[in-house]
Amino acid sequence: MSDPAIAYAEDHKWTYADYKEWELKPSERFELIDGVAYAMAAPSTEHQIIVSILNGEFYNFLKGKKCQIIPAPFDVRLFYEEDESDDTVVQPDLVVVCDPEKLGKEGYRGAPNLVIEILSPSNTAIEMYRKLDLYESAEVPEYWVIDPEQKLVEVFRLNEDRYESRILRIGDSLQPVRFPDLAIPLATIFAQT
Repeated sequence: MSDPAIAYAEDHKWTYADYKEWELKPSERFELIDGVAYAMAAPSTEHQIIVSILNGEFYNFLKGKKCQIIPAPFDVRLFYEEDESDDTVVQPDLVVVCDPEKLGKEGYRGAPNLVIEILSPSNTAIEMYRKLDLYESAEVPEYWVIDPEQKLVEVFRLNEDRYESRILRIGDSLQPVRFPDLAIPLATIFAQT
């Protein structure tokens, strides 16, 4: 089937094999979460400014290192199955990946080292509830939820098999666990928003 609109019928479950066959318009993006398709709205200007700032900060820091930052649209198959029967494909705003073995032509196969999502009115519920549980289940070591409206970042870090969270505000800096030498002030992230 080439039309993901049927996915809104709760009794239909999609797989990655289905997802990659969809015939989408250039502006259409979907994520697949537990076999259900979710349409993604176009990001706001504020959202894209934050993506650009973070992408630049990470790109400069990671230059010459094994890890790399990749912005959306980029498929992340959290629970990768070789036969394409996996039913979850997300497109986080930014991911940091450090395992080149998991990097395929179609996207990333497994849990990235860091996932960054930027909230907007159209995606808040999905990011905060559905994706939080997904990233925790997939054992993504670190997950940042950036709230441009409140000018804060909630940082989730995996401790054993559960996330512990901490809220950062203007005056604080983001320091990824994997890269303790990188400090990104929240004032820098929100300077143009």
